[in-house]
Amino acid sequence: MPPSSAPSRAPGTWDVIVVGAGPAGATAARIAAGKGCKTLLLERAAIPRYKTCGGGLIGASLAALPPGLPLKVYDTAGQFTFAHNGRKERTLACDTPTCALVYRSELDAALTEAAAAAGAQVRDGTALIALEQEGDTVSVRTSRRDTLRARAVVGADGSASRVARYVGVRCAQVDLALEVEVPVDGRTADRWRGRVLMEWGPLPGSFGWVFPKGEVCTAGVVSARGNPVALRAYKEDFLRRHELSGPRPLHDTGHLTRCRRSDSPLARGRVLVAGDAAALVDHWSREGISYALRSGAAAGHTAARLVRAGDEREASTAADEYERHIDDVLGTEMRASRSLMDLFTRNPGLAHTALTRLPPAWRRLDAYIAGRTSVAGIMATPVGRATATLAARLPRQGSTPPPG
Repeated sequence: MPPSSAPSRAPGTWDVIVVGAGPAGATAARIAAGKGCKTLLLERAAIPRYKTCGGGLIGASLAALPPGLPLKVYDTAGQFTFAHNGRKERTLACDTPTCALVYRSELDAALTEAAAAAGAQVRDGTALIALEQEGDTVSVRTSRRDTLRARAVVGADGSASRVARYVGVRCAQVDLALEVEVPVDGRTADRWRGRVLMEWGPLPGSFGWVFPKGEVCTAGVVSARGNPVALRAYKEDFLRRHELSGPRPLHDTGHLTRCRRSDSPLARGRVLVAGDAAALVDHWSREGISYALRSGAAAGHTAARLVRAGDEREASTAADEYERHIDDVLGTEMRASRSLMDLFTRNPGLAHTALTRLPPAWRRLDAYIAGRTSVAGIMATPVGRATATLAARLPRQGSTPPPG
């Protein structure tokens, strides 16, 4: 049933259309449908579908999942091993093991099923081709050669989002990630069980990771876009050093991660963006699932408000408040993570030493992983403020120090 205060719909018109069935889109659809909106969730691929992603759920992600979500956790990280370009390895134990390791295909499918259970209609194998607004209606043209109409649209169609281009999302940082999923033997599985690896790499701002999932390890590297040859070389060296280059990968893929500029729009009229489509990704860790779940929930609530809006002034107010909320909460997180990223880019060796040799630094990061604090919370401490000041003063690694 539509919300009691919503205007009547013309036949064939939806209250809310959500584009993309990842964590942001499925969450937005579930929230909007739960509020009584006639909701359609579009996904270009067939569900379940593979998605390049490490599949690590930190505390903020776990807290944002719907209660009782049926999701298989293949491992939980109780230890983190840190290294600097293959050297100076040090393994630290988590106070409360929290980081759950899952497959994104299974996470997204579970969240989509939760949206359907809340009343959303799911239509996979359907891509958005174009959209336009006129008055209080958004028209969506799809790959099935039909035109759908809604009073609100949420774009959650990933980092290559068509909706993001329509809204005008702008990015401050674009990175390339290369990832494999590799089957491992029993000895290798035992070696990685309960332990995640994070290695600061040889390229500016780069790192590699290994996430164990029982008989499979997800491993990859990421760096600023622009030098794919060097990144591929780092990936091959990284996999070889960690004995993950022998088996034929189940998946061998790459994708771009984008971090928004602080002044980037998040809405245009009755069209909102969330998750990767909004370029809501942590600058330092490139973690995006927690951002997707939280922004998707906010977009779902706002979409329901847009459906109920009595006029365009009220609709504009709802969209403006969505932008302010995302910037106040997730934007604050991203600005803090960018300060941290600046330090790692300028001198990863110093940052590695501080993290692995100063117990307070690891305790803060461990608290973030467990969901007891945020990056902004870390950077607001005296240690965090000193870190930001140091990042601003340090020359970038490999550059010539300023005179004097």
